[in-house]
Amino acid sequence: MAMVDKGGVVKMLLVLATIVVVFAGIKTAANLLVPFLLSIFIAIIFNPVVAKASEFKIPKAVSVFFVIGIFVLLVLSLGGLVGRSLTELSQLLPEYREQLKGQFVWLTAQLAQYNIQISTAILLEYFDPSAAMSLATDILGGLGGVMANLFLILLTTIFMLFEASSFPKKVHLAMDDPAMRLGQIDRFLASVNNYLAIKTLVSIATGLCVSTMLWAFGVDFYPLWGVLAFLLNYIPNIGSIIAAVPAMSLALLQLGPGTAGAIGLGYLAINTVMGNVVEPRFLGKGLGLSTLVVFLSLIFWGWLLGTAGMLLSVPLTMIFKIGLENSEEGRWLAILLSGDDVSEEELISSKPSASES
Repeated sequence: MAMVDKGGVVKMLLVLATIVVVFAGIKTAANLLVPFLLSIFIAIIFNPVVAKASEFKIPKAVSVFFVIGIFVLLVLSLGGLVGRSLTELSQLLPEYREQLKGQFVWLTAQLAQYNIQISTAILLEYFDPSAAMSLATDILGGLGGVMANLFLILLTTIFMLFEASSFPKKVHLAMDDPAMRLGQIDRFLASVNNYLAIKTLVSIATGLCVSTMLWAFGVDFYPLWGVLAFLLNYIPNIGSIIAAVPAMSLALLQLGPGTAGAIGLGYLAINTVMGNVVEPRFLGKGLGLSTLVVFLSLIFWGWLLGTAGMLLSVPLTMIFKIGLENSEEGRWLAILLSGDDVSEEELISSKPSASES
Protein backbone atom coordinates (compact mmCIF):
# COMPACT_ATOMS: atom_id res chain seq x y z
CA MET A 1 0.00 0.00 0.00
CA ALA A 2 2.88 2.33 0.87
CA MET A 3 4.46 1.67 -2.51
CA VAL A 4 1.17 2.47 -4.27
CA ASP A 5 0.81 5.75 -2.38
CA LYS A 6 4.40 6.65 -3.13
CA GLY A 7 3.92 5.90 -6.82
CA GLY A 8 0.78 8.05 -6.90
CA VAL A 9 2.60 10.96 -5.29
CA VAL A 10 5.48 10.66 -7.75
CA LYS A 11 3.05 10.58 -10.67
CA MET A 12 1.24 13.67 -9.39
CA LEU A 13 4.52 15.54 -8.92
CA LEU A 14 5.60 14.63 -12.45
CA VAL A 15 2.30 15.91 -13.85
CA LEU A 16 2.59 19.19 -11.91
CA ALA A 17 6.22 19.60 -13.01
CA THR A 18 5.19 19.02 -16.63
CA ILE A 19 2.42 21.63 -16.36
CA VAL A 20 4.84 24.18 -14.88
CA VAL A 21 7.37 23.55 -17.66
CA VAL A 22 4.66 23.87 -20.34
CA PHE A 23 3.33 27.13 -18.88
CA ALA A 24 6.86 28.52 -18.57
CA GLY A 25 7.49 27.67 -22.22
CA ILE A 26 4.21 29.30 -23.29
CA LYS A 27 4.98 32.47 -21.35
CA THR A 28 8.48 32.64 -22.82
CA ALA A 29 7.15 32.17 -26.36
CA ALA A 30 4.13 34.49 -25.88
CA ASN A 31 5.32 36.93 -28.56
CA LEU A 32 5.26 34.09 -31.10
CA LEU A 33 2.16 32.29 -29.83
CA VAL A 34 -0.20 35.29 -29.69
CA PRO A 35 -0.02 36.07 -33.45
CA PHE A 36 -0.45 32.36 -34.15
CA LEU A 37 -3.55 32.18 -31.92
CA LEU A 38 -4.99 35.28 -33.56
CA SER A 39 -4.43 33.64 -36.95
CA ILE A 40 -6.35 30.57 -35.79
CA PHE A 41 -9.30 32.63 -34.59
CA ILE A 42 -9.39 34.75 -37.75
CA ALA A 43 -9.25 31.61 -39.91
CA ILE A 44 -12.08 29.98 -37.93
CA ILE A 45 -14.24 33.10 -38.28
CA PHE A 46 -13.70 33.43 -42.04
CA ASN A 47 -13.72 29.73 -42.94
CA PRO A 48 -17.57 29.52 -43.18
CA VAL A 49 -17.50 32.31 -45.77
CA VAL A 50 -14.86 30.50 -47.83
CA ALA A 51 -16.77 27.21 -47.52
CA LYS A 52 -20.01 28.88 -48.59
CA ALA A 53 -18.30 30.46 -51.61
CA SER A 54 -17.07 27.03 -52.74
CA GLU A 55 -20.72 25.88 -52.96
CA PHE A 56 -21.23 28.52 -55.66
CA LYS A 57 -18.19 27.25 -57.62
CA ILE A 58 -16.06 30.24 -56.65
CA PRO A 59 -12.36 29.31 -56.66
CA LYS A 60 -10.91 29.03 -53.17
CA ALA A 61 -8.05 31.40 -53.99
CA VAL A 62 -10.52 34.13 -54.99
CA SER A 63 -12.66 33.74 -51.86
CA VAL A 64 -9.64 33.55 -49.52
CA PHE A 65 -7.97 36.68 -50.86
CA PHE A 66 -11.32 38.48 -50.96
CA VAL A 67 -12.05 37.91 -47.25
CA ILE A 68 -8.44 38.70 -46.34
CA GLY A 69 -8.66 41.94 -48.32
CA ILE A 70 -11.84 42.93 -46.47
CA PHE A 71 -10.16 42.09 -43.18
CA VAL A 72 -7.09 44.20 -43.99
CA LEU A 73 -9.27 47.19 -44.93
CA LEU A 74 -11.21 46.89 -41.66
CA VAL A 75 -8.04 46.53 -39.56
CA LEU A 76 -6.33 49.50 -41.20
CA SER A 77 -9.44 51.65 -40.91
CA LEU A 78 -10.04 50.77 -37.28
CA GLY A 79 -6.33 51.06 -36.50
CA GLY A 80 -6.19 54.58 -37.92
CA LEU A 81 -9.37 55.55 -36.09
CA VAL A 82 -8.19 54.16 -32.75
CA GLY A 83 -4.73 55.69 -33.15
CA ARG A 84 -6.10 59.18 -33.83
CA SER A 85 -8.60 58.89 -31.00
CA LEU A 86 -6.00 57.79 -28.48
CA THR A 87 -3.70 60.66 -29.49
CA GLU A 88 -6.47 63.23 -29.13
CA LEU A 89 -7.61 61.68 -25.85
CA SER A 90 -4.11 61.90 -24.36
CA GLN A 91 -3.95 65.58 -25.36
CA LEU A 92 -7.32 66.35 -23.77
CA LEU A 93 -6.75 64.48 -20.50
CA PRO A 94 -5.26 67.58 -18.73
CA GLU A 95 -8.36 69.54 -19.72
CA TYR A 96 -10.64 66.80 -18.40
CA ARG A 97 -8.62 66.74 -15.20
CA GLU A 98 -9.18 70.47 -14.69
CA GLN A 99 -12.92 70.00 -15.24
CA LEU A 100 -12.97 67.26 -12.63
CA LYS A 101 -11.00 69.44 -10.22
CA GLY A 102 -13.61 72.16 -10.54
CA GLN A 103 -16.40 69.70 -9.80
CA PHE A 104 -14.53 68.38 -6.74
CA VAL A 105 -13.97 71.92 -5.43
CA TRP A 106 -17.73 72.44 -5.52
CA LEU A 107 -18.36 69.06 -3.91
CA THR A 108 -15.91 69.63 -1.03
CA ALA A 109 -17.44 73.07 -0.41
CA GLN A 110 -20.90 71.50 -0.13
CA LEU A 111 -19.64 68.77 2.21
CA ALA A 112 -17.84 71.36 4.38
CA GLN A 113 -21.24 72.91 5.21
CA TYR A 114 -22.05 69.63 7.00
CA ASN A 115 -18.64 69.52 8.77
CA ILE A 116 -17.35 66.81 6.40
CA GLN A 117 -13.79 67.76 5.56
CA ILE A 118 -12.33 66.08 2.46
CA SER A 119 -9.26 67.25 0.59
CA THR A 120 -9.70 68.00 -3.11
CA ALA A 121 -6.20 66.62 -3.75
CA ILE A 122 -7.16 63.29 -2.19
CA LEU A 123 -10.29 63.07 -4.35
CA LEU A 124 -8.25 63.82 -7.46
CA GLU A 125 -5.75 61.15 -6.48
CA TYR A 126 -8.40 58.43 -6.17
CA PHE A 127 -10.77 59.63 -8.92
CA ASP A 128 -8.36 60.64 -11.64
CA PRO A 129 -10.04 60.25 -15.06
CA SER A 130 -6.72 59.34 -16.63
CA ALA A 131 -6.63 56.22 -14.45
CA ALA A 132 -9.97 54.99 -15.81
CA MET A 133 -9.17 55.88 -19.41
CA SER A 134 -5.67 54.44 -19.25
CA LEU A 135 -7.37 51.05 -18.92
CA ALA A 136 -8.80 51.48 -22.41
CA THR A 137 -5.56 52.81 -23.86
CA ASP A 138 -3.56 49.93 -22.35
CA ILE A 139 -5.90 47.31 -23.82
CA LEU A 140 -6.06 48.91 -27.26
CA GLY A 141 -2.36 49.75 -27.23
CA GLY A 142 -1.42 46.21 -26.26
CA LEU A 143 -3.54 44.78 -29.05
CA GLY A 144 -2.01 47.31 -31.44
CA GLY A 145 1.43 45.99 -30.53
CA VAL A 146 0.31 42.49 -31.47
CA MET A 147 -1.13 43.73 -34.76
CA ALA A 148 2.34 45.09 -35.59
CA ASN A 149 2.90 41.51 -36.78
CA LEU A 150 0.01 41.94 -39.21
CA PHE A 151 1.90 40.50 -42.18
CA LEU A 152 2.78 37.32 -40.26
CA ILE A 153 -0.82 36.98 -39.02
CA LEU A 154 -2.25 37.43 -42.52
CA LEU A 155 0.19 35.00 -44.11
CA THR A 156 -0.56 32.34 -41.49
CA THR A 157 -4.31 32.91 -41.84
CA ILE A 158 -4.16 32.51 -45.63
CA PHE A 159 -2.37 29.15 -45.34
CA MET A 160 -4.85 28.01 -42.67
CA LEU A 161 -7.83 28.89 -44.86
CA PHE A 162 -6.39 26.92 -47.77
CA GLU A 163 -5.84 23.91 -45.48
CA ALA A 164 -9.14 24.19 -43.57
CA SER A 165 -11.16 21.86 -45.78
CA SER A 166 -8.66 19.00 -45.49
CA PHE A 167 -7.81 19.49 -41.81
CA PRO A 168 -10.69 17.37 -40.35
CA LYS A 169 -9.79 14.49 -42.67
CA LYS A 170 -6.15 14.67 -41.55
CA VAL A 171 -7.23 14.63 -37.91
CA HIS A 172 -9.36 11.53 -38.52
CA LEU A 173 -6.46 9.74 -40.19
CA ALA A 174 -4.10 10.76 -37.38
CA MET A 175 -6.27 9.11 -34.72
CA ASP A 176 -5.61 5.52 -33.70
CA ASP A 177 -9.25 4.62 -34.28
CA PRO A 178 -10.65 7.29 -36.63
CA ALA A 179 -14.05 5.65 -37.13
CA MET A 180 -14.72 5.59 -33.37
CA ARG A 181 -13.85 9.26 -32.80
CA LEU A 182 -15.30 10.59 -36.03
CA GLY A 183 -18.42 12.09 -34.43
CA GLN A 184 -16.52 13.64 -31.51
CA ILE A 185 -14.02 15.43 -33.75
CA ASP A 186 -16.70 16.72 -36.12
CA ARG A 187 -18.83 17.97 -33.25
CA PHE A 188 -15.85 19.67 -31.59
CA LEU A 189 -14.78 21.49 -34.77
CA ALA A 190 -18.36 22.50 -35.59
CA SER A 191 -18.96 23.81 -32.04
CA VAL A 192 -15.77 25.88 -32.00
CA ASN A 193 -16.54 27.30 -35.44
CA ASN A 194 -20.12 28.09 -34.46
CA TYR A 195 -19.14 29.71 -31.17
CA LEU A 196 -16.47 32.03 -32.59
CA ALA A 197 -18.52 33.04 -35.65
CA ILE A 198 -21.66 33.90 -33.65
CA LYS A 199 -19.70 35.54 -30.82
CA THR A 200 -17.97 37.77 -33.36
CA LEU A 201 -21.27 38.82 -34.95
CA VAL A 202 -22.79 39.57 -31.54
CA SER A 203 -19.68 41.55 -30.56
CA ILE A 204 -19.91 43.62 -33.74
CA ALA A 205 -23.58 44.34 -33.02
CA THR A 206 -22.69 45.33 -29.44
CA GLY A 207 -19.98 47.72 -30.62
CA LEU A 208 -22.31 49.35 -33.14
CA CYS A 209 -25.06 49.76 -30.54
CA VAL A 210 -22.65 51.32 -28.03
CA SER A 211 -21.19 53.71 -30.62
CA THR A 212 -24.68 54.78 -31.75
CA MET A 213 -25.82 55.37 -28.17
CA LEU A 214 -22.75 57.44 -27.27
CA TRP A 215 -23.05 59.42 -30.51
CA ALA A 216 -26.68 60.21 -29.66
CA PHE A 217 -25.64 61.51 -26.22
CA GLY A 218 -22.76 63.51 -27.73
CA VAL A 219 -19.89 61.74 -25.95
CA ASP A 220 -16.44 62.41 -27.39
CA PHE A 221 -14.54 59.59 -29.12
CA TYR A 222 -17.65 57.41 -29.43
CA PRO A 223 -16.06 55.20 -32.17
CA LEU A 224 -13.20 54.40 -29.77
CA TRP A 225 -15.57 53.23 -27.04
CA GLY A 226 -17.50 51.18 -29.63
CA VAL A 227 -14.31 49.36 -30.65
CA LEU A 228 -13.53 48.75 -26.97
CA ALA A 229 -17.04 47.33 -26.41
CA PHE A 230 -16.59 45.06 -29.46
CA LEU A 231 -13.30 43.66 -28.17
CA LEU A 232 -14.35 43.25 -24.54
CA ASN A 233 -17.64 41.59 -25.48
CA TYR A 234 -15.59 38.41 -25.92
CA ILE A 235 -15.32 38.54 -22.11
CA PRO A 236 -18.88 38.04 -20.81
CA ASN A 237 -20.11 39.77 -17.63
CA ILE A 238 -16.77 41.34 -16.71
CA GLY A 239 -15.97 42.70 -20.17
CA SER A 240 -19.10 44.85 -20.40
CA ILE A 241 -18.27 46.47 -17.04
CA ILE A 242 -14.68 47.21 -18.08
CA ALA A 243 -15.85 48.65 -21.41
CA ALA A 244 -18.37 50.97 -19.72
CA VAL A 245 -15.97 52.52 -17.17
CA PRO A 246 -13.91 54.79 -19.52
CA ALA A 247 -16.94 55.99 -21.50
CA MET A 248 -18.96 56.73 -18.36
CA SER A 249 -15.98 58.53 -16.80
CA LEU A 250 -15.70 60.75 -19.85
CA ALA A 251 -19.47 61.33 -19.93
CA LEU A 252 -19.36 62.35 -16.26
CA LEU A 253 -16.76 65.03 -17.02
CA GLN A 254 -18.23 66.16 -20.30
CA LEU A 255 -21.99 65.96 -19.77
CA GLY A 256 -22.59 65.63 -16.03
CA PRO A 257 -23.73 62.88 -13.65
CA GLY A 258 -27.30 62.65 -15.00
CA THR A 259 -26.21 61.86 -18.55
CA ALA A 260 -23.48 59.52 -17.28
CA GLY A 261 -26.12 57.60 -15.34
CA ALA A 262 -28.33 57.36 -18.42
CA ILE A 263 -25.38 56.06 -20.43
CA GLY A 264 -24.73 53.46 -17.72
CA LEU A 265 -28.34 52.30 -18.04
CA GLY A 266 -27.86 52.16 -21.81
CA TYR A 267 -24.80 49.93 -21.41
CA LEU A 268 -26.78 47.73 -19.05
CA ALA A 269 -29.68 47.42 -21.51
CA ILE A 270 -27.43 46.63 -24.49
CA ASN A 271 -25.42 43.97 -22.69
CA THR A 272 -28.54 42.47 -21.09
CA VAL A 273 -30.20 42.04 -24.48
CA MET A 274 -27.08 40.76 -26.21
CA GLY A 275 -25.94 38.52 -23.36
CA ASN A 276 -29.27 37.14 -22.14
CA VAL A 277 -31.45 37.16 -25.26
CA VAL A 278 -29.43 37.16 -28.49
CA GLU A 279 -26.46 34.96 -27.53
CA PRO A 280 -28.42 32.18 -25.78
CA ARG A 281 -30.80 32.03 -28.76
CA PHE A 282 -28.00 31.20 -31.19
CA LEU A 283 -25.33 29.64 -28.97
CA GLY A 284 -27.47 27.79 -26.45
CA LYS A 285 -27.30 28.07 -22.67
CA GLY A 286 -25.13 24.99 -22.34
CA LEU A 287 -22.10 26.79 -23.81
CA GLY A 288 -21.96 29.32 -20.96
CA LEU A 289 -19.14 29.65 -18.47
CA SER A 290 -19.57 30.49 -14.81
CA THR A 291 -18.65 34.04 -13.76
CA LEU A 292 -15.87 32.73 -11.52
CA VAL A 293 -14.33 30.78 -14.42
CA VAL A 294 -14.52 33.89 -16.64
CA PHE A 295 -12.72 35.96 -14.00
CA LEU A 296 -10.04 33.34 -13.32
CA SER A 297 -9.46 32.73 -17.04
CA LEU A 298 -9.07 36.49 -17.54
CA ILE A 299 -6.34 36.59 -14.89
CA PHE A 300 -4.63 33.39 -16.03
CA TRP A 301 -4.50 34.06 -19.77
CA GLY A 302 -3.65 37.73 -19.15
CA TRP A 303 -0.68 36.66 -17.05
CA LEU A 304 0.35 34.02 -19.56
CA LEU A 305 -0.09 35.91 -22.86
CA GLY A 306 -0.41 39.58 -21.91
CA THR A 307 -3.15 41.97 -23.09
CA ALA A 308 -4.07 39.85 -26.10
CA GLY A 309 -4.41 36.88 -23.75
CA MET A 310 -7.04 38.79 -21.76
CA LEU A 311 -9.09 39.38 -24.91
CA LEU A 312 -8.67 35.75 -26.00
CA SER A 313 -9.17 34.32 -22.50
CA VAL A 314 -12.83 33.35 -22.82
CA PRO A 315 -12.62 32.00 -26.42
CA LEU A 316 -9.61 29.89 -25.38
CA THR A 317 -11.42 28.61 -22.29
CA MET A 318 -14.56 27.96 -24.35
CA ILE A 319 -12.58 25.85 -26.83
CA PHE A 320 -11.12 23.92 -23.90
CA LYS A 321 -14.62 23.42 -22.45
CA ILE A 322 -16.10 22.32 -25.80
CA GLY A 323 -13.32 19.75 -26.10
CA LEU A 324 -14.10 18.45 -22.60
CA GLU A 325 -17.81 18.20 -23.40
CA ASN A 326 -16.98 15.92 -26.31
CA SER A 327 -14.82 13.67 -24.16
CA GLU A 328 -16.25 11.03 -21.84
CA GLU A 329 -13.33 11.42 -19.42
CA GLY A 330 -13.43 15.22 -19.27
CA ARG A 331 -17.17 15.89 -19.16
CA TRP A 332 -17.14 16.23 -15.37
CA LEU A 333 -14.71 19.17 -15.65
CA ALA A 334 -16.85 20.77 -18.39
CA ILE A 335 -19.81 20.65 -15.97
CA LEU A 336 -17.74 22.43 -13.32
CA LEU A 337 -16.78 25.15 -15.83
CA SER A 338 -20.41 25.68 -16.90
CA GLY A 339 -22.62 28.50 -15.70
CA ASP A 340 -25.56 28.20 -13.34
CA ASP A 341 -28.03 27.82 -16.22
CA VAL A 342 -26.72 24.40 -17.28
CA SER A 343 -29.51 21.84 -17.11
CA GLU A 344 -29.55 18.08 -16.73
CA GLU A 345 -31.20 17.70 -20.14
CA GLU A 346 -28.43 19.69 -21.82
CA LEU A 347 -25.76 17.62 -20.11
CA ILE A 348 -27.44 14.38 -21.19
CA SER A 349 -27.81 15.62 -24.77
CA SER A 350 -24.15 16.59 -24.85
CA LYS A 351 -23.03 13.02 -24.16
CA PRO A 352 -21.67 11.16 -27.16
CA SER A 353 -23.61 8.13 -28.26
CA ALA A 354 -22.31 4.62 -27.73
CA SER A 355 -21.11 4.47 -31.33
CA GLU A 356 -19.02 7.61 -30.82
CA SER A 357 -17.53 6.67 -27.49
